[in-house]
Amino acid sequence: MRRREFITLLGGAAAWPAAVRAQQSAPSVIGFLNSQSPEGYTGPLRALRQGLKDAGYVEGENLTIESRWAHNELDRLPALASELVRRHVAVIATSGGTLSALAAKAATTTIPIVFTVGDDPVRRGLVANLARPGGNLTGITFVAIELSAKRLELLRELVPGAARVAILINPAEAAVTETTLRDVETAARSFGIQVQVFKADTPDEINAAFESIGRERPDALFVGATAFFVARHIQLAQLAAFHRIPAVYPLRDFAEGGGLMSYGTSIADTYRHVGAYAGRILKGAKPAELPVVQASKFELVINRQTAKMLGLMLPDKLIAAADEVIE
Repeated sequence: MRRREFITLLGGAAAWPAAVRAQQSAPSVIGFLNSQSPEGYTGPLRALRQGLKDAGYVEGENLTIESRWAHNELDRLPALASELVRRHVAVIATSGGTLSALAAKAATTTIPIVFTVGDDPVRRGLVANLARPGGNLTGITFVAIELSAKRLELLRELVPGAARVAILINPAEAAVTETTLRDVETAARSFGIQVQVFKADTPDEINAAFESIGRERPDALFVGATAFFVARHIQLAQLAAFHRIPAVYPLRDFAEGGGLMSYGTSIADTYRHVGAYAGRILKGAKPAELPVVQASKFELVINRQTAKMLGLMLPDKLIAAADEVIE
C-alpha cells in the first residue's frame, strides 16, 4: 500500500467516529402546539420541561422545542400543525384543548403525538381505546369536564343559599360546552338550583358577559373548563371580584389569580406526564402501545382573601378538604 493511501485511510478512520459522535449529539426536536398564547402557560411549560428532564432531555443541551401558538385563532391550528410536520419534529405535544390534538392528528399519521385534553379522547376520535391507543397518538386526559357536577356541589357548600347560578361557557369548544351544560344542568336540578347560561369566545365577549351577569345578579357563577378561559383566568377572576360574584373555576390558576375557589386536575402533574411520554417516545417507545393516562390527582384550592372580600365564611368542612387555602 502506498504511503499516501495509508495516511488517507488513517484520516478517514479518525474522522468517521467524530462524524458519528456529531450526529449522535445533535439535539432531538419536539413540537409544541397550543391553541392559546404563551401568557399563562409558564407553569405548565415548566412542568413539561421537568418531565422531559426526568426522561433525560434538557432544552438547550440535547433537546430543542419548536412552539406554535394559535392565540385563540382556532382556524390557524391546521396550518401550525403542518408547519411542525414540515419541520420534521420527532414528537408533537399538543395542549390548549382537543382541537389542537385533532389538528395535529389531521396533519400526520407518522409523527408521534402526545396530547393533553379535558375531554374523552375515544369519543373525540383521537385514539381507538385508552389501554392500547393504536395509531400515532397517546397522551393524558384530565377529565376537567366530568368534574362539573362536583364543582357545583362545592359551590353550593360555600354559598349554601345559592338558588340562581350563572354558567359561563365558550361556544368555540362545542363538544366541551355540550358536556358541561348537560352535567351542570343535571346536577343543578338535583340541588334545586336555577341556571342561566352566558357565552364568551373573546376577551371583549367576556367583558360583555360579565356586564350581563352583573345586571342579572345571580347568587354565584360557574366557569366552564376550556383552554380559552384558562388563558384568561386573571381577567375572569378580576371581573368576578369587581361584580362581587362568588365563583368556582376548573383549575388552580384561577384561585391563584384571585378567584374564589377551584377544583380540578393538577395541571403541573398533567404536563409532567406529557413531558415524560415525549421522552419515552424519543427513546423508542411507540405511542400505539403507551396507554392514555387518566389524571388521578385533583386539587381543591380556596382563596381566603377573596372569600373575605365577598363576605363569605369558609365552612370547616371545606377548609379541611382543601389541598390549599391561599391566605
